[in-house]
Amino acid sequence: MLSIERGVGMIDRGKAISTLLIIVLIVISISGCTKEKNTSSDKLNVNEEQIITDANEEGVKEENQQKNEELDYDETTTKDVDKQESTNSQGEDSLDDDHMGQEASFINSSGNTVETRIRTPEGYSRIEVTDNSFGDYLRNFDLKEDGSPVLLYDGREKGNQSAHIAVLDMRLSNKDLQQCADSVIRMYAEYYYANKQYDKINFHFVSGFLCEYEKWQKGYRVKVEGNTVSWQKTKGYDDSYEAFEKYLDTVFSYASTLSLDKESSKIDITDLQIGDIFLKGGSPGHVVMVVDICENELGDKAFLLAQGFMPAQEFHVLNNPSSESDPWYYVNEVKYPFRTSEYSFDEGSLKKLEY
Repeated sequence: MLSIERGVGMIDRGKAISTLLIIVLIVISISGCTKEKNTSSDKLNVNEEQIITDANEEGVKEENQQKNEELDYDETTTKDVDKQESTNSQGEDSLDDDHMGQEASFINSSGNTVETRIRTPEGYSRIEVTDNSFGDYLRNFDLKEDGSPVLLYDGREKGNQSAHIAVLDMRLSNKDLQQCADSVIRMYAEYYYANKQYDKINFHFVSGFLCEYEKWQKGYRVKVEGNTVSWQKTKGYDDSYEAFEKYLDTVFSYASTLSLDKESSKIDITDLQIGDIFLKGGSPGHVVMVVDICENELGDKAFLLAQGFMPAQEFHVLNNPSSESDPWYYVNEVKYPFRTSEYSFDEGSLKKLEY
């Protein structure tokens, strides 16, 4: 009986041990799965982050590639448009090789006049002008330092600084008066004043009134009453430059491209001379002046243009929008509408002033 009880006890202990072992194995198994799941979860998180990162990087690459493609397209389109505009402005033929080149080949930065600053194209020479003539005066007019911006009457820089190649060192009042037509008037007035040819300093107002500088010298001043303009003596004789500038301010106040149009006559471009103008009379209109001319052995001519503009600003030599580097305009390439850096002129706009 005792043996049977011992056997049963041993069986019970065996069951207990077996049960304990099973429990331990279950705990170990559960612990191992939990760790494996956690590890798998970590891997899943890492993989998700990697996928997101890769997707972002791929998106950036695609975006950059798209931008590059758009940039290439824009650059190509811009070049094509520029090329097309150049072709349209010049006709089917492009600029001849003999007057193509880098901007540096046309600019002598140490030169301080139109003649010494701006070189002629290869094979061209400046036309002869009479000493002390208006053409000689324009060609040798002082320029501001190379690279100078165009300033407005109030000292601010003009918004568009890409239209000019040089700025003339000409006085500009602090009033919004000396605009496009006024700049042309001033060039003639300054020339005649410097040569003491006071009797030639006469300019019409839009109304038709002739404002004579010699009367201004004698103390007469302009009196405007409605549409009536007359002289009234209010001062003594004064031929000072200060009085001359006040005279010009008065002219600028009442003259415009409309009055300039009445003081000029149409010419053919084959008769082009320094001082001639491209003019559109109007409110507003516009005018640019030929400030130099060169010619090759075949008689082909090229010319430089200068302008003032609105608001009142410094007189400046223009670039040629049909060329990236060459500021000269070629007579045999002029087509209408004739396009300059900031304006286009219709046929019949080339004129000679009768000053």
